[in-house]
Amino acid sequence: MKLKLTRPLCFFDLETTGVNVTKDRIVEIAVLKVHPDGTKEEKVWRVNPECPIPAQASAIHGIYDADVADEPNFKGLSKIIYNFIKNSDLAGYNSDRFDIPLLAEEMLRAEIDFEMAHFKTVDVQTIFHKMEQRTLTAALKFYCDEKLVDAHSAMADTRATHDVLMAQLERYDELEGDVDSLNVFTTRKKSADFAGFIVFNKNGEECFSFGKHKDKTVENVLENEPGYFGWLLNADFPMYTKKVLTAIRLRKLNT
Repeated sequence: MKLKLTRPLCFFDLETTGVNVTKDRIVEIAVLKVHPDGTKEEKVWRVNPECPIPAQASAIHGIYDADVADEPNFKGLSKIIYNFIKNSDLAGYNSDRFDIPLLAEEMLRAEIDFEMAHFKTVDVQTIFHKMEQRTLTAALKFYCDEKLVDAHSAMADTRATHDVLMAQLERYDELEGDVDSLNVFTTRKKSADFAGFIVFNKNGEECFSFGKHKDKTVENVLENEPGYFGWLLNADFPMYTKKVLTAIRLRKLNT
């Protein structure tokens, strides 16, 4: 196996009520945990999102309100899920942009201190887009000559993502099999938060990536315009972004 692990790598996929990281909820999570010795564990959890699942979402993943009515909510599952993935790294398909930010939101709502610094991430979609520019279904066909059956079933997509990465490692000699190298290769732009609202400049300083303060350091903005911090905390930003901003503000106050 070309994939070289020093600690477990958890491939995972979410099925959700929608694509808004701050507002939508998980209805299913599947995890394929690959250990350094090559052994694997699979877990699937159905989740009651405590809100109606929109018809357009159900049409994609096939999960309806009745399917999750008797399932626990995410808070009830959060410790079990977190204990399964902690001390591991994370891999997924478009996971850096969607699955990980949404998982972080759910964990924080459940009062689990989900910290980005504890995980390295590998986004298989980024490898595919850099190399071939296709979708997951096309990726499985291209790399593995297999048809993706039950697309948008969380475990089917999770297994497909795992299989595609294994094939990518075999196909591209320039890809190294350790998570550190894959993390660097699949990271689009280094950010302090999952959603990319706070990014690092060339000096390693946290800067805003949006709005009137784009490219300005967070510390300088919060020092010169303290009211902006209050606005950010009350605006529709991900909880993890707010957590990072609070940590930067506390760091500044303590220096």
